[in-house]
Amino acid sequence: MNEILFVVEEADDGSYRASAVGAAIHTEADSLEELHREIRDAVHCHFEDGAAPPLIRLHHVRQELLAL
Repeated sequence: MNEILFVVEEADDGSYRASAVGAAIHTEADSLEELHREIRDAVHCHFEDGAAPPLIRLHHVRQELLAL
């Protein structure tokens, strides 16, 4: 595995949540900077030593609601 993909969403309260695609890795944080640290830490904890992918890709999702 060369990289792992996380879907990042901003919650209503301004915090951020990230979930890995294809792996049971989930984390959250109050800021994007903190989320980056949390994601790196979660990836290192999930994989055995030396088995973590060298790249972490983040896909930011923004949801909007339009009323008529």
